[in-house]
Amino acid sequence: MAAHGSTVPRVDQNALKVNQALIVVLVALGFVLGTWPAGVWLVAFVALSLALGAARPGSGPFQLFYRRVLRPLGIVRPHPRPDAPAPHRFAQALGATFLALATIALLAGTTIVGWVLAWLVVALALVNLLFGFCTGCFAFYQIRRLRRRAGVAAP
Repeated sequence: MAAHGSTVPRVDQNALKVNQALIVVLVALGFVLGTWPAGVWLVAFVALSLALGAARPGSGPFQLFYRRVLRPLGIVRPHPRPDAPAPHRFAQALGATFLALATIALLAGTTIVGWVLAWLVVALALVNLLFGFCTGCFAFYQIRRLRRRAGVAAP
């Protein structure tokens, strides 16, 4: 318990890891399948999944897969830890944005730009999955720190 009877928020670390693993696997599979049409649709699907999960926590396809399939089957167990959910939602939104831009680039025929953006998201998801360092979370805290220094109220 935190001061004044409030509880410390908790984040299921294994839900985050499943999310990261699905990003890595699906975007890499999209790359292997080629740009059109399967690769583009997989990148777009991952972007949409991340966007939905960031906008409506718990309702993204990856989150639903974790909660409704992997956990009930006992494949992955919950691992809640004290943590703030906002930085993780920010990271998801950032990944969704980069993958949406990758999708647009792939559809526009600028495949190198599209795959560079997509692989950047894969690399950062992999760093988080393997080493526990969330670049999007780091960016969230740095932005918040700069806003405080500038005297801008946090949202």
